[in-house]
Amino acid sequence: MGRCDSAYGKRIKKRLVDLNMTQVELAQQLGISKQYMRRIISGDRSGKTYRERIEEILNNSVA
Repeated sequence: MGRCDSAYGKRIKKRLVDLNMTQVELAQQLGISKQYMRRIISGDRSGKTYRERIEEILNNSVA
């Protein structure tokens, strides 16, 4: 848990704040666990399978 967020994860988090949305809400919309969402944000997982959908949900290119 002490891991720093990836650059991609930081962009996701900033956009979530802009939209007043939580990581849990994003994970639910993606159909993944909150733990897996956290791994994408931290960089433990690339999340490349979900990147296009993340961009759609956040209505912003964060890639």
